[in-house]
Amino acid sequence: MADVRPFHAVRPRAGLESRIAALPYDVYNRKEAREETEKNPLSFLRIDRAETQFPEGTDLYDDCVYTKARELLYEMLEKGQFIREDVPCYYIYELTMDGRVQTGIAACASVDDYENRVIKKHENTRAEKEEDRIRHVDRCSAQTGPIFLAYRSTEEINRQVEAVKQESALYDFVSDDGIRHRIWRIAEADRIAVIRENFKRTEAIYIADGHHRCASAVKVGTMRRQSHPGYTGEEAFNYFLSVLFPDDQLMIMDYNRVVKDLNGYDTAAFLEKVSERFRVEKLGGEAVYPTEKGQITMYLDDVWYRLTVLVNDKNTDPVGQLDVSVLQRELLTPILGIGDPRTDERIDFVGGIRGLQELERRVHTDCRVAFAMYPTSISELFAVSDAGLLMPPKSTWFEPKLRSGLLIHQIEE
Repeated sequence: MADVRPFHAVRPRAGLESRIAALPYDVYNRKEAREETEKNPLSFLRIDRAETQFPEGTDLYDDCVYTKARELLYEMLEKGQFIREDVPCYYIYELTMDGRVQTGIAACASVDDYENRVIKKHENTRAEKEEDRIRHVDRCSAQTGPIFLAYRSTEEINRQVEAVKQESALYDFVSDDGIRHRIWRIAEADRIAVIRENFKRTEAIYIADGHHRCASAVKVGTMRRQSHPGYTGEEAFNYFLSVLFPDDQLMIMDYNRVVKDLNGYDTAAFLEKVSERFRVEKLGGEAVYPTEKGQITMYLDDVWYRLTVLVNDKNTDPVGQLDVSVLQRELLTPILGIGDPRTDERIDFVGGIRGLQELERRVHTDCRVAFAMYPTSISELFAVSDAGLLMPPKSTWFEPKLRSGLLIHQIEE
């Protein structure tokens, strides 16, 4: 049973939404973040990456950075650039990319549901990455970046969402990357009750994207509980900002790999070793995506190859059958000597949104070989999460990305 609640959102004043909305903080490197905030002084990235407000070279994790984030957030509230809802609401958040529409419900999910595995994860988090967002959320007393959650589609929630979408949107704009964003507010008690009751019948919710943001929000909630020993469970810090999408509307893109060297092999010897484990077909110079699960395409010396694993019965668990696991088990570890892709500096990961041309570019610059993967499916993600297992790093790439700054959840009253 999932506890998914409406909340008092802090959101942009009408007319400022397109200027404030920003891609997630971790999409940008340091240089890109500074350029974005200089270009757009209202960008929410100023708050999510407040080091951009200090001279270059300032420590990203200096205490002054988190203090500045809070100052900027509450300054925008005081100026009326952000407003706070008088009543708790759900929100419908629709994104349209290349004609494909996905629609989620912005709400607050439960810290208890995360700890009790009603909300399920599929990847590990790293303590050092969590620490940054823990300090950011705690200092701001606000969750500024929504967690991307998925659930098995239900007819009644879909019906409620579609009914709301027939009304006028609260926000409607196209971001610089061509994504259309529309948001509607649900304040009516009867609609809220129907949606909340239907989520209560949902046995599991899945983290699609935002594992570190989620873990950080939960840990701040736990810290607040410890400092409020008489807490009732109704306090805002017991919940975290999320957008929940039905599984049948989601698209997972490929998450590809590039490797800096051939582990001492020349091209001929490397291809011979690969041929012991895969059927290797030479395709030519034109970039080719894998067309089905079990296929990988490889770029080496200006030539694309199709790899099909010869034997794939060594692992029958949901993780072992993932294409990214097959590549790791059959090629990256035994041939290229990459034991832990989380820490090995010889491997890098390229999100599918960048296209195969980015793989070619990397091979022509700082890498030796690239591997294009068939996308992991949402059913595979659910199967891994349901089994209590974890995917290899960089197994899924979701598009389009939710914007930060459109809906904020304060955790202090």
